[in-house]
Amino acid sequence: MTTTPKNVLPRWRGFNLLEKFSADTSAKNAAGKRGNPPFRETDFQWIADWGFDFVRLPMSYHCWSGPERWLEMDEPVLAQVDAAVELGRRHGIHVCLNLHRAPGYCVNPPPEPRSLWQDADALAACCHHWRTFAQRYRAIPSTRLSFDLLNEPLAPCEAMTRVQHERVIRALTGAIREADPTRLIIADGLSWGNDPIPELADLGIAQSCRAYLPMGISHYKAPWVGGERFPTPQWPGGDHFGQVWDRARLEAHYAAWAQLFAQGIGVHCGEGGCYSETPHTVFLAWFRDVLEILGGHGIGFALWNFRGTFGLLDSGRKDVAYQDWHGHALDQRLLALLQAH
Repeated sequence: MTTTPKNVLPRWRGFNLLEKFSADTSAKNAAGKRGNPPFRETDFQWIADWGFDFVRLPMSYHCWSGPERWLEMDEPVLAQVDAAVELGRRHGIHVCLNLHRAPGYCVNPPPEPRSLWQDADALAACCHHWRTFAQRYRAIPSTRLSFDLLNEPLAPCEAMTRVQHERVIRALTGAIREADPTRLIIADGLSWGNDPIPELADLGIAQSCRAYLPMGISHYKAPWVGGERFPTPQWPGGDHFGQVWDRARLEAHYAAWAQLFAQGIGVHCGEGGCYSETPHTVFLAWFRDVLEILGGHGIGFALWNFRGTFGLLDSGRKDVAYQDWHGHALDQRLLALLQAH
């Protein structure tokens, strides 16, 4: 009898929290100091109360450092990350730390002054940041805490070849394991999180996919990807830069990720969701298919985001009858869909 390989990762389900997503040097916190606010305990409490068990923290290293001093890390900001890890323990939520902006790379503008893929000093700085986190949290088990190395490496190109990407991921993994040999490490897929990386199979790390395809649904009218030019969304029949997607196309896409299970590689979907301009009925129909397919493979997910234009709270959609939730606008239909999967 042939046994179908299973996902070795738990099917964690939850949200991305964005307090350290980008460095805010203009706003003042409650203490009157400039900088990003701390993570909110109410987010962890509500996430747990609604039955979820995962948060991903996409962070910019500019919150605690910067290109001009990238071997320095500000202790007061790191203490706020400590507090988020502790909130995860307190509320029974797995916390995944992610460098959304790392020394030498970010998928979002502005570009870093040095290249993580090509410049040795940028790679050394990035290794230093992950080694510091590994030393800091080495006593915390991987059941509670994981490290997602880099947010959405671009598609292989002149700026980053596949060989360069592999070299960087192996170096970062090695830096973490120097301090914490058993830490659960996750690598986002190539092509902005959409393509598996089979050449990393021997490294013993997990991989993270995305739930944004087709882009014509997930990013309709999103200005940072030219979404104003996308046709009016429909599902099935969603547009992806001229390609037409349906459920069968989604199933084939995630089947490629499930093939990693045979090599002992765990898979989680670290981001997914839909910008607020997509009609709500189209969003829910598409996302129901996505969640059913992910669930069929035993792959968990994290909605981008919890609060905001992709979120469960305060998304600003014009076609949703929101429920008031402690002063926030709750998308009750989306919550029900997430809880069902």
